[in-house]
Amino acid sequence: MSSEVLVRVENVKKYFPIYKGLAVKSLVGQVKAVDGVSFDVIRGETLGLVGESGCGKTTIGRVLLQLYPATDGKIIFDGFDLTKMKEHELRKLRTRMQMIFQDPYASLNPRMKIGKIIAEPLLIHTKLSRSERLGRVRELLEIVGLNPRFDDRFPYEFSGGQRQRVGVARALALNPDLIVCDEPISALDVSVQAQVVNLLFDLQERFGLTYVFIAHDLSMVQHICHRVAVMYLGKLMELAPRAELFNQPLHPYSKALLSAVPIPDPILERKRKRTILEGDLPSPSDPPRGCPFNSRCPIAVERCFKEEPPFRESHPGHFIACWEVN
Repeated sequence: MSSEVLVRVENVKKYFPIYKGLAVKSLVGQVKAVDGVSFDVIRGETLGLVGESGCGKTTIGRVLLQLYPATDGKIIFDGFDLTKMKEHELRKLRTRMQMIFQDPYASLNPRMKIGKIIAEPLLIHTKLSRSERLGRVRELLEIVGLNPRFDDRFPYEFSGGQRQRVGVARALALNPDLIVCDEPISALDVSVQAQVVNLLFDLQERFGLTYVFIAHDLSMVQHICHRVAVMYLGKLMELAPRAELFNQPLHPYSKALLSAVPIPDPILERKRKRTILEGDLPSPSDPPRGCPFNSRCPIAVERCFKEEPPFRESHPGHFIACWEVN
């Protein structure tokens, strides 16, 4: 893995407006789904994004690809600022950025055969002939572990794991540099999850892909990711190499998340201490003043309720947003 930065995210915000009224709508607030997030994605790495539901993981993934336009901030992809590009300029870069969606049942058109689904990006972005597109589709099906002759079947004829493989094939069609994996295994059976993750790992080794891997399952994140970013209420709490984060987490929220991961050894499982967070996740339309985690943090002090901690480098490669942790 190189040290070259492929994507640089600088203070990115994504706010969704809240309107009131039917005939005459008035703006009454904003949902701060992503609120000032900054990080880099290194070429060839897998960066994991973790956090509980509603923290903004999926939103930042979609903003990275400009499926949602950013409210503020910059997204620099290989030297190009995506937030300032016009649609026709952005279209040329679409071939280099793809996404694997969470739900393999909803992300495939049920009225299209999978051959056409996989061939669609080729039809839009390339000048390949019909026979060349068919050859590429069958090659992609073989790459993801499906029978090339399955191109004439509909999505309903496949299992969930097979459908997700079709989604992976579609994402690979244009030889992208970056793939955003939006919880690609959460809708699959446990027996199939490892197969899809191992497929993604093998494809990365084979084609030099860069992943942003959004997930709830921390054990899978530990298996596939090189670095892990922890999100809470639209902000980054901690970002560190995988081994550091799982062995020595610094932020109290990271410690609470990791303490929820079950240990397969029953003896160790009985001995370990869980960190149980009290209270509910605050609303992103009305986040607390100061540190966003202050209402649930076991080590919060007065300063945490008045000032928001900066996202700083605690030691080389390990970033944290907390007043009480050095």
